[in-house]
Amino acid sequence: MECLHVRIYQMGSSYLAFLDLPSYPKTPLGFETLLRKDSLQSCSGWVPLLISLLYEATDSSSHWAPYFGLWPELDPPDMPMFWSEEEQTKLLQGTGILEAVHKDLKNIEKEYNSIVLPFIRRNPEKFCPMKHTLDLYKRLVAFVMAYSFQEPQEEDEEEDIEKDILPPMMVPVADLLNHVAQHNAHLEFTPECLRMITTKSVCAGQELFNTYGQMANWQLLHMYGFAEPHPQNCNETADIQMVTVREAAFQVARTEEDRLEMQKRWDFLCHIEIVGEEGAFVFGLEEVMTEEELKACLKVLCMSTDEFAEYKENDGWEEDEDNDEQTLLTQEISRLPIPWRKLLHLSAELTLKAYTTELSMDEALVNDPTAYAKLSSREQHSLQVQYGQKKILHLLLELTKS
Repeated sequence: MECLHVRIYQMGSSYLAFLDLPSYPKTPLGFETLLRKDSLQSCSGWVPLLISLLYEATDSSSHWAPYFGLWPELDPPDMPMFWSEEEQTKLLQGTGILEAVHKDLKNIEKEYNSIVLPFIRRNPEKFCPMKHTLDLYKRLVAFVMAYSFQEPQEEDEEEDIEKDILPPMMVPVADLLNHVAQHNAHLEFTPECLRMITTKSVCAGQELFNTYGQMANWQLLHMYGFAEPHPQNCNETADIQMVTVREAAFQVARTEEDRLEMQKRWDFLCHIEIVGEEGAFVFGLEEVMTEEELKACLKVLCMSTDEFAEYKENDGWEEDEDNDEQTLLTQEISRLPIPWRKLLHLSAELTLKAYTTELSMDEALVNDPTAYAKLSSREQHSLQVQYGQKKILHLLLELTKS
């Protein structure tokens, strides 16, 4: 098992790391003290690193110039946030990426105007609003999104909601490795260094592939600007928005009184934090990722009036005969109670209506090498996202049909 070592330097609350090669500069950034003195708290936790990158990327004498030189003009990956609105709508509608991009752009602009720009103006000796612009900041956000690494938290740390989110770090050279689901290397974090380790035998001349995590194609396209061709991505998922299940429940309700009852149940599910307006139920190829939330939601929406009254009186607590420790496999959805399946079936149908094309059209393109080759890279990646999601949604239709 071979590995490469990486040294880490702290800059305020952020980190830069690089492979331990003799030719690389081993000095932290010069304005570490400046970053530490200023309040740069943000929801993303990325601001100190991004400000460091703003400074270093625009300084031709920077120790990091060879690193930034790998990306001429700091052109970001071809991520959807840089596509035209017309392309975004045409290629991404229904995938969930469109909403994620709009949220990203809103947060980036807010973060720049409320935190970064005031910092720039407070430090005119090192920064200039005309040079360190929102456009550059947006490109560097994409740079960090696509090329940074983040130390994974231990399970007990993940459960501690008060625990600070670990900041991202840039790792020159290690970030040159591409991702595939069936990877042959991964980055290992140790107290002394980072190590890129092969996980299986690699032949001479064979490409090393890192893993960015268990990423569905919509996440890969959103954050990195590419998608894996079907069926290579074993981590593919499809989402059904929680509000779509609410809409399905309203459609099933026969009277206005029934709809008001469904609204009461939905409000209670929100109260006990089972569902939310922006949440989604996530279905994988092999299992349901949000099993607990899905089961609780379907159960409450399909309960009798008396059952719901008792459930609400107990504030959502009840003795469940089912073994909740078991993972709900996707194929086991066919064994759920009939009312649950009907509600899930309608929810999948409503989700499919959000797309601009049918599964059969996508399948024909994916299976026609000549037609597929004529598509642009953006069209190909978007097609792979939609095709994978629709395959899972159609599987749900089969598993939930009466």
